[in-house]
Amino acid sequence: MRFDILTLFPSMVEFYVRESIIKRAIEAGIVDIVVTNIRDYAIDKHKCVDDYPYGGGAGMVMKIDPVYEALQDIKQGRNTRTILLSPQGTIFNQGKAEELFENGTDIALICGRYEGIDERIKYIVDEEISVGDYVLTGGELPALIIVDTVCRLVPGVLGDERSSREDSFSCGILDYPHYTRPPDYKGYAVPSVLLSGNHEKIRMWRRKEALKRTLKRKPSLIEENDKLSKEDYILLKMIKEEEYDIDECGRRAV
Repeated sequence: MRFDILTLFPSMVEFYVRESIIKRAIEAGIVDIVVTNIRDYAIDKHKCVDDYPYGGGAGMVMKIDPVYEALQDIKQGRNTRTILLSPQGTIFNQGKAEELFENGTDIALICGRYEGIDERIKYIVDEEISVGDYVLTGGELPALIIVDTVCRLVPGVLGDERSSREDSFSCGILDYPHYTRPPDYKGYAVPSVLLSGNHEKIRMWRRKEALKRTLKRKPSLIEENDKLSKEDYILLKMIKEEEYDIDECGRRAV
């Protein structure tokens, strides 16, 4: 799978992709990440990529022509899904990441700067994506978030394929708690069930804890989830009952 990132600050992107899991995936030939400097496609001698906005106003606007020329050079007839990172775009989430991966096409990510890109960019992109309702200096961080999230879904990128399937949101709920050595640290002990060696009890504990965490922190994921099993509903009932002391008459008291 190939990712093209169009940016005015290629070193910001290159630094990140030279590390960790993504670096190993590139070296193994599982993914390809190509960083293109939009400034290389500016046509004037000063390599100007921005200009004052028509109608006046604060800030500068990125010009459309360097972005267009860079994109045409990148695509070269390939089936590429072009995405503009924009505050006005669809909010990015795990479902969107899975859609991008399952679509099976290469992905080109355009990183804006300044006050944004000339509005005519909308005629040459397939969609706009936002990583949240806040303002960033540029689109480089959102582009890296998308690359990182989608890369994790590509077979062979992670050492254990179960990792991406069991991540928070991938299975519709948050992830369960994780522990490692030492078994006791300053009086804080690892739950005994994880040391029991009983795989079925461990599986049940993990699922229950994942549901409990989701119910407390992001209940909307439970409400909107249509993939919960009969076992999940039993565990949810147990979780809710454990939050109360129930007297002999069956009345609940906090």
